[in-house]
Amino acid sequence: MSEDRVTRVSVRLLDREYQVACPAEERSDLLDSAEYLDAKMREVRDTGKVVGLDRIAVISALNLANELIRLRRNGSSVDAELGAKLQKLRERVESALEKGQQLEL
Repeated sequence: MSEDRVTRVSVRLLDREYQVACPAEERSDLLDSAEYLDAKMREVRDTGKVVGLDRIAVISALNLANELIRLRRNGSSVDAELGAKLQKLRERVESALEKGQQLEL
């Protein structure tokens, strides 16, 4: 990060304030991320099963990592399915072009 493009941003997590440095163009994303993390930490805290800021932060991080992995896994299967459909369509187009036929989609 270049010093002239870095901004200090104040974020609040479970009523505690943290100063974070980030590129100026990422400020909005950082604030959105902090708001999302704060909501997730509050959910964990409000269950009453986890006590202590460190433990709440770790459980929240694990939950978010799990969520990310599931989204990536689902995204990969969607990408694979889309890739297979595109491959079939390409094969149909190439076959029709070879035969000089009109292709009905």
